[in-house]
Amino acid sequence: MHKKTYLTRYLVEKQRLNGHISPELRLLLEVVARACKRISQAVNKGSLGDVMGSADSANVQGEIQKKLDIIANEVLIEANEWGGHLAAMASEEMEGIHVVPNRYPQGEYLLLFDPLDGSSNIDVNVSIGTIFSVLVKPEGTGVSEQDFLQAGTRQVAAGYCVYGPQTTLVLTVGDGVAVFTLDREQGSFVLTEEDLRIPEDTQEFAVNMSNQRHWAAPVTRYIDECLQGKDGPRGKDFNMRWVGSMVADVHRILTRGGIFMYPWDSREPHKPGKLRLMYEANPMSWLVEQAGGAATDGKRRIMDIQPIQLHERVSVYMGSKNEVDRVTSYHAKAPSQA
Repeated sequence: MHKKTYLTRYLVEKQRLNGHISPELRLLLEVVARACKRISQAVNKGSLGDVMGSADSANVQGEIQKKLDIIANEVLIEANEWGGHLAAMASEEMEGIHVVPNRYPQGEYLLLFDPLDGSSNIDVNVSIGTIFSVLVKPEGTGVSEQDFLQAGTRQVAAGYCVYGPQTTLVLTVGDGVAVFTLDREQGSFVLTEEDLRIPEDTQEFAVNMSNQRHWAAPVTRYIDECLQGKDGPRGKDFNMRWVGSMVADVHRILTRGGIFMYPWDSREPHKPGKLRLMYEANPMSWLVEQAGGAATDGKRRIMDIQPIQLHERVSVYMGSKNEVDRVTSYHAKAPSQA
């Protein structure tokens, strides 16, 4: 009988056999996973748990918060602040960093997270998720916002949890991508796939087509060519898929290929994009690259970008390598913008 590999055993083996992670990082990832299980329980209760609808507040970006946004943020903070593995945390929902209180020991790691990605889907029972990224705190006393401003290449762990028909945890510690499915009866994450690979070619794209009139010319060119199908320059038909939740759209692409795009648009020309570099783009980019895909902002590799502020935004093109390379090349040939 095939024995199940649980998340704890997987992480212990990474620590013991491969030397990829420290004991402290292993424990930190286990705590994050437990927090995701608590968030999953709240999501599953829905209206029965009084977690639906909007709260009477907005986050640092000025977006109206859902009740579950606040709950998920609090769960992640409470679960992680006392264990001794972290120096501080940063969340898409908070303006500044959350330093581990003095009454708890401070560790060497920094945790960043989008506690509940895809909030607009909460009330219609469509997949949402949690995205997280782990960095090593630079040497020195104390901790500051500046310590978080590290390029994505400095990540030591990244992942996301999708709350859908199954609760799925997708994780990398730098040697491939592993997928764990929550066994609800036992309350444990079980390894269900290793060494996930994204096909280099695809016939699917994920983008919000309602924004097409606001895009820069390279994006319009790429999508127009896809829409022309077999009769166009691509010589094949494409399908469009769009959930409106980054974790759900990227999870589909990690599973079967495709390209996810959230480009700059002319409505807010001063902003390079909508998605957050530190909480969304960097962790997802590392997962995609670890699975053989690519991720750029249209001009450069996302993980090479040096952040200058905690809530920095960025354009995103990620997924099947050949498609990302193509749309990136269109940007390189364009005379101006985005």
